[in-house]
Amino acid sequence: MTSRPHAAAPRRRLVVVGSGMAATRLVEELVARRAPDRMDITVLGDEHAPPYNRILLSAVLEGTHRSEALTLRAPEWYAGHGVDLRLGARVLGVDRERRDVMLVDGTLVEYDVLVLATGSIPSLPPIRGLVRMDGSLHEAVHAFRSLDDCARLVAALPGSRRAVVVGGGLLGLQVAQALGVRGIRTEVVEGAEHLLHRQVSAPAGRILARDLTKLGVAVYTGARAVRLVDGPGGPALRLDNGIALDTDLVVLTAGGRPSTALARRAGLAVRCGIVVDDRLASVTDPAVHALGDCAETVASDGRGRTTGFVSPAWEQAGVLAGVLCDEDVTYDGARIVARLRATDLEVAVLGDVATELAAGGEVVEVANPVAGSHRRLVVRDGRIAAAALVGDLSRIGLITQHFDRRTVLGPHEPGDLLLPERPRGGGNGAVDLPDDAEVCACAGVAAGRIRACSSLEQVRDTTRATTGCGGCASTVRRLLGSRPALATAQKGT
Repeated sequence: MTSRPHAAAPRRRLVVVGSGMAATRLVEELVARRAPDRMDITVLGDEHAPPYNRILLSAVLEGTHRSEALTLRAPEWYAGHGVDLRLGARVLGVDRERRDVMLVDGTLVEYDVLVLATGSIPSLPPIRGLVRMDGSLHEAVHAFRSLDDCARLVAALPGSRRAVVVGGGLLGLQVAQALGVRGIRTEVVEGAEHLLHRQVSAPAGRILARDLTKLGVAVYTGARAVRLVDGPGGPALRLDNGIALDTDLVVLTAGGRPSTALARRAGLAVRCGIVVDDRLASVTDPAVHALGDCAETVASDGRGRTTGFVSPAWEQAGVLAGVLCDEDVTYDGARIVARLRATDLEVAVLGDVATELAAGGEVVEVANPVAGSHRRLVVRDGRIAAAALVGDLSRIGLITQHFDRRTVLGPHEPGDLLLPERPRGGGNGAVDLPDDAEVCACAGVAAGRIRACSSLEQVRDTTRATTGCGGCASTVRRLLGSRPALATAQKGT
């Protein structure tokens, strides 16, 4: 009697809706786990461009990067790893009962597991005149969320002399600085009393405003734009304090919100974002997951948290890849790290300063307005719970390391951490970094992993350092230049 061979287990069908930074990181993590060997992975990207680094759009606007340089993974990379990447594939709806998604062209894509990585969308501020009677945007108005948005803004620069940026958050400051570099007379309007009001204190905000002024960017805080009007000299943006700002361009950088329309239509639980549990699965349907800007995790106190930063999105991607590969992992939503990517402006934010202060955290602060630096730690139970640094970021690697490891600090250590770093022997500060000091906050990469690489390309491919906000690029280059083997080879030539 002959035995019949066992039928091969059916391959799971994983569909990822979205091709942004979170989705790309998820696919990279799955490829690292050889998941394409045992599951069919389809990525549906709304945009026609290959997945790109959205954080560096301001560098394209500034003129320091070409748009092609922002590509995270080329279509050939996906094909080479057995992943079906479909660009320009807009999803119309999700049928959870039939387990398929429908594209706008009527194509049905079936799934066993669905991941929503739909990101965030800009919302129009309540400014009269932004939208024409026919529903179109005023020709002077530009959003700044996508590569297409950036291309349209760059195309409008040659005929423009003046610009107003609405929103004084991280993105607004990046855009304002980039426009200033391009020679555009730029003004920033922020309704709060100081810049970056959600991340830094008022004194730090004033330092940022002064730095922008030095770069030729005017700042209006505590004022809201209320109306865009056309006059004989061109458009003007009126503020609620009576000031009218003549302008050729109005760039909207305030008011982003999680993109949840698809999830709502599918009947998934949505508050601010798509509500997920500690395995990033929808609380409504365990076959559906969400990550990145569109996901809302729920803290132990019942409060929901969404994030617009790349580091938690990448952390979520690593956890979700483990979940999809049957690893025993969970997401606690603890790591929020952000850097401002803009020439001559240095800002780093760890955790949620306001929340930690409300929870009883103690503030340790060092400020030098003359030098343009303001550094603040929030300490709870001897550990760094949050931080906001403006100006000198020489100690950010060590501070982030203690933040991530929840190190219990001695009574004098918080203050010492806020003092400027002095390279030993007058040497390069990067050379002195210990191997376990974090260099790339976005990807959580330490100096030792950088030193183990032979080139910048290898660093990007194997660690993803420099592919987030880009703030670590100079330190990475100095670390590579200090490698003993490289230094010896250079000495012999």
